[in-house]
Amino acid sequence: MSSIVFTTPASDDDLQQILDVQERNQPHNITPEQLAKEGFVTVRHNLDLLRSMNESAPQIIAKDGDKVVGYALVMLQSFQDLIPVLKPMFVTLESLNYRNKPMQSYNYYVMGQVCVAEGYRGMGVFDGMYQQHKKLYANQFDMCITEIASRNPRSLRAHQRVGFQTIHTFTDATDTWDIVAWDWS
Repeated sequence: MSSIVFTTPASDDDLQQILDVQERNQPHNITPEQLAKEGFVTVRHNLDLLRSMNESAPQIIAKDGDKVVGYALVMLQSFQDLIPVLKPMFVTLESLNYRNKPMQSYNYYVMGQVCVAEGYRGMGVFDGMYQQHKKLYANQFDMCITEIASRNPRSLRAHQRVGFQTIHTFTDATDTWDIVAWDWS
């Protein structure tokens, strides 16, 4: 993995490459076997939204030379209305308590999506991107939170390995979700 660099997007080309990796890993673009074994991503972003997210909080990417081979997106709470499929998670978070305090009393951001390109999985890219998140954001936020479809066990196991813990499970119109938090406080 010595050629992999963990950084932030420097251009629209980097952002477009994130979108390309994202599209290749949508459920409709992979086989059911790949979906079960390798995982998948649910949300679709567009370049304008991704650019805006990146301007608000730099996104984390893994690059092999000029090629984006993984991404882990920072989604600030201010973006919650821009991706309707994530709204149920934000609504649920508003009602949760964590360590006997309302979730709203914590300063957190949401992992908007994380994905490692095929051919780069199992090489430490996932963990490296999350370590870059902690390095960049642990002094500004109490925690990073995300939700994982319960039918995506590979992602759930990978998040647990990094340090995330399930704090709530719920079902909405699209799936059953585990809300997981990586507490940096």
